Amino acid sequence: MERIFLGLTGASGHLYAERLVRALVAAGRGVELCATGAGRKVLRHELGVELPPPPFESRPRALRAWLGDEVAEAVRLYAEDAVEAPASSGTAGVRAVVLCPCSMGTLARVSVGFSSNLVERAADVALKERRCLILVPRETPLSAIHLENQLRLVRMGAVVLPAAPGFYHRPSSVADLVDHVVGKILDTLGIEHDVGARWTGELEPPHEAGIERPAATPSAAPETTKEGVKR
Repeated sequence: MERIFLGLTGASGHLYAERLVRALVAAGRGVELCATGAGRKVLRHELGVELPPPPFESRPRALRAWLGDEVAEAVRLYAEDAVEAPASSGTAGVRAVVLCPCSMGTLARVSVGFSSNLVERAADVALKERRCLILVPRETPLSAIHLENQLRLVRMGAVVLPAAPGFYHRPSSVADLVDHVVGKILDTLGIEHDVGARWTGELEPPHEAGIERPAATPSAAPETTKEGVKR
């Protein structure tokens, strides 16, 4: 089974990570999952998911309670200090690395090759092995330091994919917004999927029963001055 490493950090946006795990498993991929200490705190705060502190079982009860038995079967959970984990070595053949959500601190350390935990080491391995590395930051606004660090990573071959959903598909729920970003991640990984709406070339979205669109307002005729110049 092709495996994807997914690192969870202390940035906000863990709903993206949950949806991505489910989508990857649905697409037949395995997930190597690692949450930093800050990542576990934010996961608990945003989703009410309590991942136990390490050491972990191979499939901890908390993982099954969060994702369900079927999805949890395809997920391996590692402690952030598990230097023996497959993703820490280039020979293990982990297909790609995704940091979602990615904090600015993690992004900065990855950009200079400072690997203080498994999440950062997995990203470092992806860079050195020329494998796909996707970082999904959510921070806003961005400082010059944030932008410079992201530019450095892009120049090294990483993909910076901000958690910035579009609205042209007329989302009707938070799930629609989340799916838009997760679909972009899956596209970047080259994985076929049916997550989120795609642009079809239609300027107007399909009409939905019960929703009336406002009629177009005709533009006013231009005024003409004494000199005959239109304004």
